[in-house]
Amino acid sequence: MLSRERKQHTEFNKLRKRLRRLAGQAIDDFGMIEEGDRVMVCLSGGKDSFTMLDILLSLQRSAPVSFDLVAVNLDQKQPGFPAHVLPDYLGERGIPFHIIEQDTYSVVKEIIPEGKTMCSLCSRLRRGSLYTFAAEHGMTKIALGHHRDDMIETLFLNMFHGSKLKSMPPKLRTDDGRHIVIRPLAYCSEQDIEAYAVAREFPIIPCSLCGSQDSSQRQRIKEMLRSWEKQAPGRLENIFRSMQHIVPSHLADMALFDFRDLRSVNWRETALPERE
Repeated sequence: MLSRERKQHTEFNKLRKRLRRLAGQAIDDFGMIEEGDRVMVCLSGGKDSFTMLDILLSLQRSAPVSFDLVAVNLDQKQPGFPAHVLPDYLGERGIPFHIIEQDTYSVVKEIIPEGKTMCSLCSRLRRGSLYTFAAEHGMTKIALGHHRDDMIETLFLNMFHGSKLKSMPPKLRTDDGRHIVIRPLAYCSEQDIEAYAVAREFPIIPCSLCGSQDSSQRQRIKEMLRSWEKQAPGRLENIFRSMQHIVPSHLADMALFDFRDLRSVNWRETALPERE
């Protein structure tokens, strides 16, 4: 039993170090957090946001810059939502937090027909509430819990259903220019995050507004990618790396590369000089 516990402890330490390393690397690569930042950590109660908060708190203690973390949850007034869970968890650990109370649930239910995917509207309303709070409370960065797999899924969603080659960026300036949104888990896999959340025994709160909504396009993409990863382990990592190595001249976007004025080089201009 002792050997088994020691092995579990060793595996957890490896997992925590990997997540810390990858999050720290993403933060450094994209300049996500700077000296004096006041970072609003958006805490939904899901595995991703719990893990993000936990890793950021760990990094905060050893970071070369000083910054503040404030956990913020939006209580959307969903029926049966356990409103005490997050305040209890955060309060017991002495983590600064705010709970925003706004009934976006009723708005979504009123607008979206029964059986239709609610995620898009719900997300827009949630962003609006969080951005407003950030502006009113002097938050310099807004941290979201999206991870590597979320970014890959979004890439394929936009390709299949939006005819665009784009995803979630690790760092984003909002359209009005007022906020910088960061995704510290951009290099972290969902599998690692799931394992970490289980090991840390986070009090996960499921989303009762939409549930899993198995018919959603994102769920279908997720299932497709998981199938690919099962067939060829490492494929998701390769897809993500490809997002970091874009070659505009080998795509077809005329706004990124001047195909129209592309000309061959005259062979006479590049010929070797004749020997005397």
